[in-house]
Amino acid sequence: MRTLIIGLLCMLFIQQVGAQMQPTTPKTQPSKFRINAYAGYVFDDGVDSYYDASSYYDGKIAGGFLWGIGAEYLLQQGYGLELSYYRQDTEAPMTYYLNGTKFTNFDVGVSWIFLGGNRYAQLGGPVQPYGGGMLGIAIFDVKNPDNNTSGNATKFAWGIKGGALFNASPKMGIKIQVHIMSAAQGAGGSLYFGTGGAGAGVATYSSILQFGISGGLALNF
Repeated sequence: MRTLIIGLLCMLFIQQVGAQMQPTTPKTQPSKFRINAYAGYVFDDGVDSYYDASSYYDGKIAGGFLWGIGAEYLLQQGYGLELSYYRQDTEAPMTYYLNGTKFTNFDVGVSWIFLGGNRYAQLGGPVQPYGGGMLGIAIFDVKNPDNNTSGNATKFAWGIKGGALFNASPKMGIKIQVHIMSAAQGAGGSLYFGTGGAGAGVATYSSILQFGISGGLALNF
């Protein structure tokens, strides 16, 4: 919850800065296509589910490295449509019930695929604050190292982001952004973390909500 609050405050701050700065006459945008490369960090997110005394789990999706790439088409001055892919490989330490209380450190891989829009503030200088939303899917691969069982599933996902593009030249810039990504009912049930891990399950679900910070290159074509 604390990381979520910090993320929202960062996004509000970026929007306020963009709103208070006086824009000048927009310049002609020579580029119509942009490749964005991202690398950053996502923070821990707690997940839990309790169905009854013999069907529950409690733990977290551990924070760690996140990388990604996006292809962005600039629809018009200040607007972009971006298809993006993010990859996260991490662990999920979980306490669950299986003939008594058990603990397992699951191996987790998550592929996030989004289609979203970006709105860039036109300030007339090299810095462009931006914000946007994303809709897509999250593909989970989970392995229980205790019994070598594994599973995968695809869940609906959404995200919001905000940051700034620092244009070093007409062809290259640097992006700094904060984001929140969520997979609806992304943890739990027969696939994920429960009695026996992947392959046997808990009857209820828990959504995953992760806050992250990233940066990277933006190449204009």
